[in-house]
Amino acid sequence: MTSPRRAHFPARLPGSVPDPRPAAAPERAQAPAARGHGLDSDAVRTRMVERLRALGGMEPAALAAMQAVPRHLFLEPALAPQAYLDNALPIGHGQTISKPSVVARCASVLLQALGGRPARVLEIGTGCGYQAAVLSHVAGEVYSIERIRALHELARRNLRALRLPNLRLLLGDGNDGLAAGAPYDAVLSAAAAETPPPAWLAQLRPGGVLLAPIGQPQRLMAYRRIAGGRIESWCVEDAHFVPLKSGLV
Repeated sequence: MTSPRRAHFPARLPGSVPDPRPAAAPERAQAPAARGHGLDSDAVRTRMVERLRALGGMEPAALAAMQAVPRHLFLEPALAPQAYLDNALPIGHGQTISKPSVVARCASVLLQALGGRPARVLEIGTGCGYQAAVLSHVAGEVYSIERIRALHELARRNLRALRLPNLRLLLGDGNDGLAAGAPYDAVLSAAAAETPPPAWLAQLRPGGVLLAPIGQPQRLMAYRRIAGGRIESWCVEDAHFVPLKSGLV
């Protein structure tokens, strides 16, 4: 387990956005379109979590985070009825929201590899913000970086009502990681690379873990930074993620 570290965020990192913390509002008031489908009920998420639990290998903290985050708030109203099925769904700009089983598995792998709650996590590829919200329930601090401005803004809107004070969204090229927040206990990529970008590994603390889809065919790979700067790796499972790209759009 990582040693406790006092939570600290710089007032503004390069390219950072203000903390999305407006006045609180009850969750039921945030999704009137979805309410007609009963998606604002905890029971709907509970059924999803029980299906995830049945898959095996899921950490209780990851399942609790999946229970806590309302996935339908991160989807267009027309797709909201599918929010709690185990599907990847489009969010625009050629990107998708990952399947609940993938989000829960990634969070579980990080918790297992680190032996407990990570103090600081960097997510590569914010997308609509769903996985970042889940990570905020299992980590002390979460930085999430997105290269597509429209998705960065979408995530900000989606997350505003949830008021997650330990989550920061940034606009930037994920290939470069985020040196200003390093070192990280974990780096998690939501996009597939041919090989891990050097910055991701360099920004891990000793003992820290990178989890990313790598290669062709894709494999979800874990990398641990160990003594002397050496890296050990292992394959978690087969994967299917959108490709990692560079540059802001």
